[in-house]
Amino acid sequence: MRPEDEASAMSEVFCHKTAPVVCCIEPVGRWFEALLRRRSHSTSSLVYEPESGSDSEDEAGDEVVQLEDFPLLKTLDPKDWKNQDHYAVLGLASIRHGATQRQIKAAHKAMVLRHHPDKRKAAGQPTGAGEDDYFSCITKAIEILGDPAKRRAFDSVDPMFDNSIPSKAEGREEFFNTFSECFDRNARWSLKQHVPGLGGASASFEEVDMFYSFWYKFESWREFSYLDEEEKEKAECRDERRWIEKQNRAARAQRKKEEMLRVRSLVDTAYACDPRIRRFKEEEKARKESEKQARLAAKRQKIEEEERRRQEQVEAERLARESAGAAAKEQNQAARREREQQRKALKKERQRLRTACKNWGYFCSDGAENVHMMEEVEKLCNHLHLASLQGLNEMLEQATEGEAKVEINRKLYEVNEVLDQEKAQAQLQGGRSTGVDGVAQPAGGATVTNAWWSEEDVQLLIKSVNLFPAGTAARWEVIANFMNSHSNSGVKRMAKDVIAKTKTLQKLDPVQKDELNRRAYELYHRDHISSKAANVAEPSQRLDGQEAAKGEAMAPWTAAEQKLLEQALKTFGAGTAERWDRIADAVPGRSKKECVRRYKVPSSFTRFSQIVVARDIS
Repeated sequence: MRPEDEASAMSEVFCHKTAPVVCCIEPVGRWFEALLRRRSHSTSSLVYEPESGSDSEDEAGDEVVQLEDFPLLKTLDPKDWKNQDHYAVLGLASIRHGATQRQIKAAHKAMVLRHHPDKRKAAGQPTGAGEDDYFSCITKAIEILGDPAKRRAFDSVDPMFDNSIPSKAEGREEFFNTFSECFDRNARWSLKQHVPGLGGASASFEEVDMFYSFWYKFESWREFSYLDEEEKEKAECRDERRWIEKQNRAARAQRKKEEMLRVRSLVDTAYACDPRIRRFKEEEKARKESEKQARLAAKRQKIEEEERRRQEQVEAERLARESAGAAAKEQNQAARREREQQRKALKKERQRLRTACKNWGYFCSDGAENVHMMEEVEKLCNHLHLASLQGLNEMLEQATEGEAKVEINRKLYEVNEVLDQEKAQAQLQGGRSTGVDGVAQPAGGATVTNAWWSEEDVQLLIKSVNLFPAGTAARWEVIANFMNSHSNSGVKRMAKDVIAKTKTLQKLDPVQKDELNRRAYELYHRDHISSKAANVAEPSQRLDGQEAAKGEAMAPWTAAEQKLLEQALKTFGAGTAERWDRIADAVPGRSKKECVRRYKVPSSFTRFSQIVVARDIS
């Protein structure tokens, strides 16, 4: 009778009822075990216990299941059943693949009693329409987990399974703890039972070899049919079913290949990090080495006495050689240190002499004499010994300007006397030519270092430096060859001579540079421009007063005027209107005609300060 019928039926009392009596009943048997299990696990009301009369009461313990609430159960989409955790849907998230069929059925029954639409409707809870209700997820879960084949397919892609592999860094730190847990986790996929364990640090070689042999031949039952994108049951014809099955087989094979590569990578990483393998290899290496040494022991024993005598002789010779070499090396090092100290001291004293003379303005006020005196000071620096330079510098520090000038002239006289003697001796020895400053020059074009430089040679050096700028291949050799082929002095210059002279010119002061520039220009004007004007034919009568003025001497250009002219040439390009008028306005004190003539004069005689002094020594 339905409850509403019972409520509407008339109740009749046929006899008096006895008063209720409270009795204490103690559970026994499997009910007592269920009571203890509930108390020990603090089980909630969501527990299913089988009723009496089960088919097999000895397995009743498996049927008592503690279900876990799945908070997202009511939000699941029944159509997206492939992406759902069916164990969590049935409340078996913690047991998962370890759950028995009886536990799955018991959990399903408990979930049905709680979430069935009729139960919820009777309790006044909302329900979905047909298959759109979340109860369909419970039905799908028992459909998959209740079928051994489908459950195996789902377990193969268990979303809660950890597929990660420890890195080598992690394995080297905690090898046994890290890889033991990883191998135990992956052992569930083995087709063969009795999977060997990783073992400990004291495992024998046979146990370790058996472990890695098993895992290198590992066979997995894991298959990936659950991830098939197409279901062949939905095909409309046989050909479509075959095509779907072909696509699914290809996808499963690819995933199976990736799975085996993952397992192989795990085994390779463990093998590389296993300290036992390293120990076995070291032991094997030591064993082979000991056998090799044993084989060589007999041979060494035969020649040991002879080798010992030979070694004694070699050792005696070595000790004698080392003692002699050590003495020679120490002597060479002492000589090298002494030379280095003298070189540094000589360099320091030369700089002191240059500084002292510079502070006194080289004892003259005229620019030409100033440049000449600078060259004389450099001659002293190059020819005086260290002791002479030290004495001279000490005397100059305490002397007045007049006394210093007298002492400098005296030293110059002594140096010139020595150079004259060398000159005479060189002439007696073999027809050598001498320079203007008394330095002997070898005859026949031989190379001389620090040879005297005439103004023509300096002028030619400036021109060659400008013709062959920095970046030219073998620049200084090319400059030296150019000077040797165009110089009239008969002195053969080498690259090191050209570099040394260029460095010397770099040390000149700006005023002295302008003076040398002026002298070089006057020399060029005298030898080239004036001679050209004098060689013009008289009968032509084509030189008027303006053209004849071209042969006149032009005032020398200073470095500042040269810079202004170069800047003006860059500022006012070739297409600028009235270009030379603007350039002349940019250079104070120079007319348009002077700027044009300056521009047309060969640059080797015009830009001394920019070419020689400012150019890098490459």
